Amino acid sequence: MTTITKIVFVIALILSIFVPFGYYFIGEKNKKRYKKSIASNVFFFFGTLVIATIVTYSGSSTALAAEGATAASSAGLATGLGYIAAALVTGLSCIGGGIAVASAASAALGAISEDPSIFGKSLIFAGLAEGVALYGLIISFMILGKL
Repeated sequence: MTTITKIVFVIALILSIFVPFGYYFIGEKNKKRYKKSIASNVFFFFGTLVIATIVTYSGSSTALAAEGATAASSAGLATGLGYIAAALVTGLSCIGGGIAVASAASAALGAISEDPSIFGKSLIFAGLAEGVALYGLIISFMILGKL
């Protein structure tokens, strides 16, 4: 990777962090501020992703062949798919756990406001919802242990 591509990549990363905050803090205090902030965040995230992809694949083929000769023989398609599977298991289980906790916690807060004696029961339901994320994390560790 050349020095120019490294500099471009660092500038893109810095812009992807600070520009959405700029849109958020500088804008008027209305709903358009949030929309602009999210739009700029998405734009710079995918822009950085595209730049990273270009930088990754822009190397010369001889350098890649020299570096990857030993890596290609030891790491195959199964290893790459194993890492993707572990990432998907962790990510999707955490998203599901977050949705479950959001539903259980809001219902628990409403129930506790009416009857404070059911705090323990509602805490159990919120804990069960968090267990989904922990199970996904355990499965991803099991997948990574097999690689």
